Amino acid sequence: MNKTTLNLLKALVVVNILGVLIIVIFFDMKLLYPFEIGFISSTLVMFASLKAYKRMVKTRVEHDIITFDDSKDVIDKLEDPYDLYSEEVTEVDEEVDLKEVVKEERKRLKEGRNLSQTLKDSKSALSVYRLGAYGVLILGFFYLNRHGLLHIWTYILALGLPTIVIVTMLVKEKETEDTLQ
Repeated sequence: MNKTTLNLLKALVVVNILGVLIIVIFFDMKLLYPFEIGFISSTLVMFASLKAYKRMVKTRVEHDIITFDDSKDVIDKLEDPYDLYSEEVTEVDEEVDLKEVVKEERKRLKEGRNLSQTLKDSKSALSVYRLGAYGVLILGFFYLNRHGLLHIWTYILALGLPTIVIVTMLVKEKETEDTLQ
């Protein structure tokens, strides 16, 4: 286990203990069930996602698959995904038949994505870790609902806490790395 993961686990354990103490001291013990189930399942989802994306990036680096386009910034990609408003002017042949161009483009789009490419692109989303973690999340929700223990606000709070803790810890770690360089 690397240092970052260990620090994340320590922070999550501390936040979990604080949450349990607050619930035990100030609220009803019935709120402990949705808090713990939500917190643990959300933590599992976050760690499974991190592991899946780490494996995906590692595989892409090993196979020299770099998908980084620096020609457009993020805002341009969002606002103009098809590059309709670019400043570069491309000359268009006047003799080109528009119907033929549309047919060729449709054929290219149909041939462009097959099942294997789609599975390669969605490997991190279909990882066993993530599917298992989401299964725990769903089963935990059904368990709480079935036994009348579901307090929705406590459950939502518990689902959000690990995300906040992990993002905060990763941002702080990134800032400390940047200041050291």
